[in-house]
Amino acid sequence: MLLNNSDFHLPYNQKLVAKAKELRKRATIPEQKLWQEYLRFLKPRFLRQRPIDNFIVDFYCASCLLVIEIDGDIHLTEESQEYDLERTKILEGYGLMVVRFTNEQVMNHFEGVCAEIERLLILVNLPIRRSLPGLI
Repeated sequence: MLLNNSDFHLPYNQKLVAKAKELRKRATIPEQKLWQEYLRFLKPRFLRQRPIDNFIVDFYCASCLLVIEIDGDIHLTEESQEYDLERTKILEGYGLMVVRFTNEQVMNHFEGVCAEIERLLILVNLPIRRSLPGLI
């Protein structure tokens, strides 16, 4: 069920705002890499550690309704995978596209991760601009 329309704003839990700020300060190395070397220079604009509903997503682009999650080893457990699947279903219910990359993909296949993000942005028909020349 698609819950998103032009007058709809994504719900968020106000109690998660402080935690999201703290998570931005304590970003993992792969999250830092993707943000510092790529996402922060892109137009459309991405936000880091954004509360949506009762979750905090790693990266969110409102104009393209895209959520990017960077998964560490904790996400390899069966319990975590079940939680992630349920979480993804809820986020998709708001009309969001959720894409997941592993820490290993970001650290060792960075250009491929960036290319996949660009492919997704093209899929939603958004022009892609970079703030700095020479980026991937």
